Amino acid sequence: MTDRKPPSSWTVLSCMPVVVMAVVASVDVVAGPGVGLLPLVSLGPAFSGLVGGWRRTAAFGVVALLLCVALGLYNGLFEQSRGFAAIGSVMGVTGVGIAVAVMRSRREAELASVRSIAEVAQRVLLRPVPLTAGPLQAAVSYTSAVAEARIGGDLYEVVASPHGIRVIVGDVQGKGLAAVETAAVVLGAFREAAHDEPDLVGLGERLERSVARELGGEKFVTAVLAEIGASHQAVFLNYGHPAPMVVRHDGTVDFPQPPAYALPLGLGLHGSEGPKSYRVDFAPGEQLLLYTDGVTEARDEDSRFYPLGERAHLLKASDAHRALDALRADLAQHAGGPPHDDAAMLLIRYHGHEEGKSAPIT
Repeated sequence: MTDRKPPSSWTVLSCMPVVVMAVVASVDVVAGPGVGLLPLVSLGPAFSGLVGGWRRTAAFGVVALLLCVALGLYNGLFEQSRGFAAIGSVMGVTGVGIAVAVMRSRREAELASVRSIAEVAQRVLLRPVPLTAGPLQAAVSYTSAVAEARIGGDLYEVVASPHGIRVIVGDVQGKGLAAVETAAVVLGAFREAAHDEPDLVGLGERLERSVARELGGEKFVTAVLAEIGASHQAVFLNYGHPAPMVVRHDGTVDFPQPPAYALPLGLGLHGSEGPKSYRVDFAPGEQLLLYTDGVTEARDEDSRFYPLGERAHLLKASDAHRALDALRADLAQHAGGPPHDDAAMLLIRYHGHEEGKSAPIT
């Protein structure tokens, strides 16, 4: 036996004009003209204007008008002013419903255009990460908290530089288009500095200066930077961001913490000490997951946070993208609905390494 899903609100509203007019006609026939329900026939085109186009609303208006005339003749209401008042009510409500439907269709078209432009802009901003970079394989998952859109303030990038594979995952204060603009500033600065700066700390300092200059202290970005070179180690800088997760050969999980958490990007020039880099063993066969707090702070119906460390076994699939898809599906099941915050995950797998050689990004 298959499960039957409850009808959506759109389906209910679509059927409402027919239901309303049928109920009004039935009650009017049974109860007679004394009840005075005939003007309620106009609710048919009124409900139609909420979900349908102007043609659909006009069609229901014609049906309501014909029904009103038929019931008026049946009840003998045209011998009085009541029948003509009912017809006037149907015509007036139909006209208003048509106007509402036209305005709503225009607003929906404008909104769809804005969403389309925003999504194209973010696809340009958040370019697909390379499938492979040197000995590494990468996969990414992004879910936006903006209803019915794929835009948000989480950011990620993987750059193969002369100094190693450099990665950033960050979370911009706020959501929507304003957060996308801030993410563009961060990613632009990172992509340039990742190639130029020989040291990860220098990269972070340059990124901090660029972000502080562009944002002017009005916004901030939590971020974690990583560099993976030839020494079977990963170097991290943490700007107030959730600690990365490292999955070892034997399935054990580490969440390496920084010596001290620094202020987010955009706030670090306010007299505080910058982040200190720290190294973590990262060998072939191991996995590194960088993520935003939309993952770990997702709550279930009992307000329990998502237990990311306990779900590391979901990353066993041979393909990194399938493994990340399994984790994302489990996260959605845990939350039991749309996310309340943007959620980004970047999975890095270390498949092997040849000393002294570097492979191109593909």
